[in-house]
Amino acid sequence: MSKVTTELLLERAVPRSTRLRKIETLNLSKLQLRAGDLDPRLFSRLRHLQNLDLSDNALEKLPTNLSLPGLRILNCSNNQLEDVTALKQFPLLEELNYENNVYLTTNDDYKVMFLLQNLRLLNGKDITKLANHVRVVNSRELTSKVTAHWEKNFRSQLPEKFSAEHVKFIKKKFLKSAQTHVIYGPSSLSEFTRWRVKMIAEELLASLLGQEENTNPEPQERVEANEEETTENPREVGEDIAQVTLIPSKRRGHHSTAGSASKRPRSQCTTEEEVVLSPKKSSQSQDEPTPDKPRALNQQAKVAEESHRNGEQLGKGQSHRRASQLAEEQKSQEQDKRVLSITPIKDLDDKDVVALEPLHFLQCHSKGNSREDFKTQLWSCVFEPPLDCGTRKDPVMSTSRTMATCGGEAVCLIDCETGIVLKKYKVAAEEFFTVAWTTLTMVTNDGRKKKHNILAAAGRRGIVKLIHISADFCYGEIKAHKKPIATACFSPTCETHLFTASYDKRIALWDIGVPDSDYNFKASQLMALEVASIPLRIALVPSCPDQFLLAGCEEGCFAWDIRLDKPQKSRPFEVAFQFPNEEGEETSSHRVDGLAFLNKDVVVSKSSKSGSIYLWSWSQSLEAREKRQSQKALPAVILAELEWSTTDLPYLTLSTCPAAEYVFCGDEKGSVWMYNLSKRSAAWRTSKGKCSDKRIAPTQILEWPELRANGELLTEVLINNVVTDPTFTYLVALTGVNIAAIWKKT
Repeated sequence: MSKVTTELLLERAVPRSTRLRKIETLNLSKLQLRAGDLDPRLFSRLRHLQNLDLSDNALEKLPTNLSLPGLRILNCSNNQLEDVTALKQFPLLEELNYENNVYLTTNDDYKVMFLLQNLRLLNGKDITKLANHVRVVNSRELTSKVTAHWEKNFRSQLPEKFSAEHVKFIKKKFLKSAQTHVIYGPSSLSEFTRWRVKMIAEELLASLLGQEENTNPEPQERVEANEEETTENPREVGEDIAQVTLIPSKRRGHHSTAGSASKRPRSQCTTEEEVVLSPKKSSQSQDEPTPDKPRALNQQAKVAEESHRNGEQLGKGQSHRRASQLAEEQKSQEQDKRVLSITPIKDLDDKDVVALEPLHFLQCHSKGNSREDFKTQLWSCVFEPPLDCGTRKDPVMSTSRTMATCGGEAVCLIDCETGIVLKKYKVAAEEFFTVAWTTLTMVTNDGRKKKHNILAAAGRRGIVKLIHISADFCYGEIKAHKKPIATACFSPTCETHLFTASYDKRIALWDIGVPDSDYNFKASQLMALEVASIPLRIALVPSCPDQFLLAGCEEGCFAWDIRLDKPQKSRPFEVAFQFPNEEGEETSSHRVDGLAFLNKDVVVSKSSKSGSIYLWSWSQSLEAREKRQSQKALPAVILAELEWSTTDLPYLTLSTCPAAEYVFCGDEKGSVWMYNLSKRSAAWRTSKGKCSDKRIAPTQILEWPELRANGELLTEVLINNVVTDPTFTYLVALTGVNIAAIWKKT
């Protein structure tokens, strides 16, 4: 039975009343109300209600048909609201408060300002000027952009005579395309922008196609139900970000070149594309750095800056405190742009070559937010695991196209398709080296279970930061090591188990726990693995992730037994793997700064000797252990060698895409070496030892484009890391010159 009854309403009226229709002020706070407790039939009798207090309850949403035509003041603070669009049923609302609803963001502020034309106070702040900008200027600019997008890309797709089915297809395609490509304002408001773009696009289609559809009658179709919702794009933190992005309308598909290391073709100066470096407002500071780098590099790139009028009024970025957010947003400003050019690479006819289109070149990790910072090194990139967000799931964002990158004092969340920096976290006196994702099932105050993606970030200070992404909140930290953390990864079988590898020559296994509704959590160390030298890369063995962990270290490649049913909390390594050195002799003492699994058995590692990447069998190498139980040093069973750069620079790590059976590794010249091994893996499954003495040349080499700033070439680019999403749709190269480069497979 509903908690809200006629008697309760009469009792809670201010002052108390004898009739519902006479109530003007009603206090329903602190009653633990849920949405189902608000009976629309009962509330429809409150015809003269002007002031309603629903604060300090457990409302996850508001019913859409409460029928309160005279409501002017509403307090929904301290609830669990996830959406604000139901507020449009109160058109006369003048004052609204929904502070401390953890799932609501700045994007929701903008939505209510647009939906409620009479709103003047939001969370206690006067938003009259800002709301006028949202309703007039923002709407005008977005309408112009949506219309231009239709005229340029879709109008020609409609023939003079078309079927109802054709119209339906064009509508669906246009709505999705407009939400992806129409961008305006600070990236912190990307969710609001996409919400308004969808609304404007539907209105445009209704007006443009309505008359035409009269000749081909068909009921106006809505987008399918699963495409109606949008994902939660949380706020950014307030500071400048310089982004280098390719203008979408000028993109062309460019293939990379194939061939060996000794014969890499130069980029062909066929056309120039415009690349825009524009300062964006981004996320909040939570903490801040200046550590030294593990590799000293004298890389400089001078970019002469020229100011250009953007022609758009863009609001300033957001901070967590809504008071400062809304005050800041009232001051719109035109943003500077820098024009750069990029020379594409010549296409090849090789059928094995993957066509990769350059999308964005982002400079978003700058120290002190300096746009002249081309020295900060970027180290790690991990794609966010897909998360089913129920009614808030967005079809455009349903694939894994959001990635977390780290370098310098910042961790950034980036949408690969749009190049938008969704969030930025900063930590004072920190340099981040690694990021890792996990998905935790958290319980809300009312006992509901929800899955949330949690990001762990760590680096020079030896502290692991735990960030709840959807709440835009760094809820805790683990003081894991006394020296820098080089890398970290979560267990694929236990979502709370985190491995951290540190310069203190230890690898630790932590249970990070699950935070409660107040973000209280308890972390505990389960195990410590003793390492002979600094661990640089770690990987859990896919065929037995709860039994073995593999690590590439400064002085070798080692494996540990990590089973939790064994009593020892501190454990030495089980196996040290040996590889041929330059003289062909087996050695276990060499730096291994690249390590990944191509599939459940094949390990990819570098570098025991220059110019070479080894592929070797985990299972075959471990078989020899039974014959040599007294020995810990075992020769790795080499399956093949990959030809790679002869550079002696360390820490240019490699990665794999198991689904496509690809290996990727960058070099000291800004190139990405790509190896398609799908045609060879079957032979390795049955082979015993090396298949051939001939090194495998890269399938193709993606060369660094000629990136220019006002005529000056950005040179001496090191590729520290190359990562793809699980489906190999996007390829991301992290550089030593503070640029994250994004390509898309076409």
